[in-house]
Amino acid sequence: MNAEIPRVALDVGHGLTDTGATSARGRSEYEFNRDLAWVLAGRLRENGLAVIEVNFDGGIRKLTDRPLRAQGADFFLSIHHDSISEAFLESWDWDGGEQSYTTVKRGFGLFVSSRNPDLPASLRCASALGAALRADGFEPTSWHGRKHLPADAANGVWYYDNLVVLHRTTLPAVLFEAGVIKHREEELELLDPQRQQRMSEALARGLSVCLRTREK
Repeated sequence: MNAEIPRVALDVGHGLTDTGATSARGRSEYEFNRDLAWVLAGRLRENGLAVIEVNFDGGIRKLTDRPLRAQGADFFLSIHHDSISEAFLESWDWDGGEQSYTTVKRGFGLFVSSRNPDLPASLRCASALGAALRADGFEPTSWHGRKHLPADAANGVWYYDNLVVLHRTTLPAVLFEAGVIKHREEELELLDPQRQQRMSEALARGLSVCLRTREK
């Protein structure tokens, strides 16, 4: 691999065993994460970045194994989709069964850990990702301000210090929540292939700018 090409470890959150949150229509978060990561991997490569695929098959069970699979990368990006606490959920009938949904939270979020060994780079890239998303019309949620300190709230960046994938690594790292799958309208938007492409283009552009600026 060309050492001059920035290398991104792209992690698919959750997996076949721990499938994560469940959407308003009963789909697992892991499936959302996997689908977006596949699209994003292609966009990153088109932007001249190398990609190290982490957990694309959903087989990793230990959180601490994810950073280990990222060895040789310059940056770690973990893909997730968001939910909400039970207090803000309502019930509805979907496809003959009961599911839950919310109307009070939607939008993307980005998390960094102050325990990360390269916090300045983590913050810089998180802000670059958020700014690129906002420039393309995606809106961050302010909901995380209820529990997390802002790092760059305008661009949807928050501190989440104890996330294993962010602090148990030697790399700058960001966890990305693409949207709220418990929100019925946003769930459908997140399933739209064209929207996935547009979101991936913004993420790839923001990360490419950040990592190439860092090299200079």
